[in-house]
Amino acid sequence: MDIVFVLAVSAVLIVLVFDYTNGFHDAANIVASVIASRAMTPVQAVLIVGVFEFLGPLLGGTAVANTIGKFVVLDDVPRVAALTILVCGLLGAIAWNLLTWWRGIPSSSSHALVGGLAGAVVVAVGPDHVVWGFAELAQGRVTGVVKVLLALVLSPLIGFWLGFLLHRVMMGLLRRAAPAMNRHLRNAQFLTAAGLGFSHGANDAQKSMGILTLVLLLGGFIDSFVVPLWVMLACAIALTLGILSGGWRIVRTLGFAIYKVRPLHALDSQLTSASIIFAASALGAPVSTTHVVATSIMGIGASERPKSVRWAKAREIATTWVITIPGAALVSILAYFVLRPVLALFA
Repeated sequence: MDIVFVLAVSAVLIVLVFDYTNGFHDAANIVASVIASRAMTPVQAVLIVGVFEFLGPLLGGTAVANTIGKFVVLDDVPRVAALTILVCGLLGAIAWNLLTWWRGIPSSSSHALVGGLAGAVVVAVGPDHVVWGFAELAQGRVTGVVKVLLALVLSPLIGFWLGFLLHRVMMGLLRRAAPAMNRHLRNAQFLTAAGLGFSHGANDAQKSMGILTLVLLLGGFIDSFVVPLWVMLACAIALTLGILSGGWRIVRTLGFAIYKVRPLHALDSQLTSASIIFAASALGAPVSTTHVVATSIMGIGASERPKSVRWAKAREIATTWVITIPGAALVSILAYFVLRPVLALFA
């Protein structure tokens, strides 16, 4: 059997596994505030979010897929080597997702994917095969790794301050509201949670769509970087199945360990997060749902009672964010050295 075909099929399956782990890893980020505020039961939350997660990749365009699929350049690398590198990068991202899920730490799947791919590419064929984007930035264009990192760095900051400001406004508008208003705030979360699920699907599934399309291109199965419909469907299904599996360890962290979430906090966090993630998807900027949701909760808590925010837990999460890229890169590099004999046999 053709080794290129075997590697391509393996890479496709690994991409879908990554998409699945991304789904159950990030499920908690989306449903944590809904469940913590008692707006929905866990089953209701996962089912509603799952439906809109599936629609997000199908209706959200392919701008993020184009960004992710083009930040590494392997066109001049032999097919066997290129596909092996992609497999190793994906294994690094998956391993990091599973490790942080097991520890109940809300890390970034986006960071893990970037770190895993960049690490495998650099050690295998050199840093000149990564589109870093620094030269383009000097020319006024944002692309490559610079675009990815800017999105990942700026989105949490925007999440914090937008959550801070929105919650201040909402508290002002509802300062004379009766306690019965909480029922309406819980009901409104059926819409905001659906919007957050849609925006997450539109952003996160596209990362896998981009890598899967790159696999097909490098394997010689398509002639240009255009995302096929079946790739959209496959990634949407894998992500949705991951969402339905849930990541309940992380729910406790985001829903209770950072700040005590009540109905208004949950609604504001979902509005903030959905707006940022959807805007980023339209711009082709891959962002971390984990980052945005967690920092929006921090901003909301800081706008109300800063001393009640559990900043120690926030520091723990921030530390995980910092080490995710090098951690995933290290795993992918180890995977490459283990699989490197394959390259020697079929070069």
